[in-house]
Amino acid sequence: MYSVAPPTLIRWMRAAGEPSRLRLLALCAESALSVSDLSHALRQSEPRVSRHLKILCEAGLIERFRQGQWVHYRLADQPEAAGFSRGLLGQIDRRDPLLVGDRSKVRSAGAHSRAGESRLGRALAELFGAGERPDEVGPVLLCGVDHPELLEGAARASSECVALASSRRAAQAARAHAERRGFACRILQVAAAAGPACADFTRAGSSFDAVLLDHPAPERLPQVLAAARSVLSARGRLWMFEGYDALESSRGRIVEHPLARLRRLLGEAGLVCERISPVEADGEHVLVAVAHATAAEPGQRVQQGGADR
Repeated sequence: MYSVAPPTLIRWMRAAGEPSRLRLLALCAESALSVSDLSHALRQSEPRVSRHLKILCEAGLIERFRQGQWVHYRLADQPEAAGFSRGLLGQIDRRDPLLVGDRSKVRSAGAHSRAGESRLGRALAELFGAGERPDEVGPVLLCGVDHPELLEGAARASSECVALASSRRAAQAARAHAERRGFACRILQVAAAAGPACADFTRAGSSFDAVLLDHPAPERLPQVLAAARSVLSARGRLWMFEGYDALESSRGRIVEHPLARLRRLLGEAGLVCERISPVEADGEHVLVAVAHATAAEPGQRVQQGGADR
């Protein structure tokens, strides 16, 4: 346990004791992010976010570094400051809707794609590769380009791959990765900043043997699942990768378990859940759901099938 002088502790408390800066500190503790990423997450202007980052940097709680053509921010490595930050953040409920929304917006901006590859991305790609035989997979649609490994795995396992990126920068990063790694994939930018809509799925194509949802925004899960169901072929399968904490919610006074919520949302979208698998990597807990379409219309409640593993 580290001990610090009272003036240093007071400086840290003043820097972190402001709502926007506490949110920034929480995001920088999870991954290296640019001003653009953080501005997108907080829905604040880049100059305003830059001022908050400057205060946190001057206090020694985060550090600024260059990664390629972007400047990124991350939690400071200095042990005393890092210990203070992680101790402070450890007191926060990770299920807080504001913080869950911040993390979701960072993912939708494709920040992880720009920051580099990850163990989680490799794990998701391997899971998809093990569940789909390359010689049997036709067109694949990937919604979200957070993990370049998953993008590459989907492209190499299919006869045709289309990906939906939630921002111009995310689309550019995905195209650059595809060119660098030498695989073909058509990258489309979604029309609205809020995330993919039915029109974006329709623009991607009419029938896919596999539709992959890479961390869709929790608040838009019903709409995204319904849109994905509409472009899934009769023999196709839907793969959804979503953070465990993003699926935690309450319905009125009833707290709904993430697994129960996931099954319910799939059923309401006209999908039968075949299995749900947990994945843990890079400090993130992810649920991977595999489902197929039913003859029922989207929105109707259907009997769930399959078993978890």
